[in-house]
Amino acid sequence: MSKKPAERALADNEAKAFNSAIRTSPRKLNLVAESIRGLKAEAAVAELTFSKRRVAKEVKKVLQSAIANAENNHQLDVDRLYVAEAYVGKAMIMKRWRARARGRVGRIVKPFSNLTVVVREREENA
Repeated sequence: MSKKPAERALADNEAKAFNSAIRTSPRKLNLVAESIRGLKAEAAVAELTFSKRRVAKEVKKVLQSAIANAENNHQLDVDRLYVAEAYVGKAMIMKRWRARARGRVGRIVKPFSNLTVVVREREENA
């Protein structure tokens, strides 16, 4: 006796990609994720390619993974995809210490983030 398979969390016209432990703060990552929300998939890839932010490379990898998932796993049309959702969450925080004056210590936090990108196929307008 085994468990029944879980229901698909996404609709039939959606595909998702997830990356955990991206080495940047969620606040910085959200600025990049915000810039691609609602864009067509190819426009979002172009936006990330020419972005000046370091973390844009990681976001681009996740977006391309979501597009590949849509094409290969769910047989969606790549030309009609757009970024339906791009959201950021907190992951772990590395805590480091730095010696300061008079025997005290300065705390350094090095945050990590999670990123989820959902692409959706647009309905045909007849």
